[in-house]
Amino acid sequence: MMVFARVRLLVVTFWVGSLWAIGYIVAPALFATLADRALAGTIAGRLFRIEAWISIVSVAVLLILVRIAPQPQGDKASKRQSWLIGGMLVCTLIGYFALQPFMSALRDAATASSGTTGGIKMQFGLLHGISSMFYLAESLLGIALVWQQGR
Repeated sequence: MMVFARVRLLVVTFWVGSLWAIGYIVAPALFATLADRALAGTIAGRLFRIEAWISIVSVAVLLILVRIAPQPQGDKASKRQSWLIGGMLVCTLIGYFALQPFMSALRDAATASSGTTGGIKMQFGLLHGISSMFYLAESLLGIALVWQQGR
């Protein structure tokens, strides 16, 4: 039983740590360091894709662990943890898998367009803002999930 708790802690630490590192350290550093914003965006996009798949795998592993080795505090703690994990999954699915394809299409349209791209940039900015809100929500749920591990 203790092994499952430690594996769960390791998975949560890796997942939430990578979420914070990519979103709040690496991506901003790319835009602050690289003069080519398009290149910074491309690299950041690839890192966010990796992070999205880390999230999917982490959710699967954690939900299995919660089911086969419930929290020592009982079913209430396991349910709370399952809800946090599910909420983080929803944020990933919406933020990356639902919004990102539209953002990518807008970026491609802006690149292909030689004329004014003001409307495209405005749409991209709106989607980016919504996506960032989901990333923030996932990060805050991650804090709660990490906090749950310490109980």
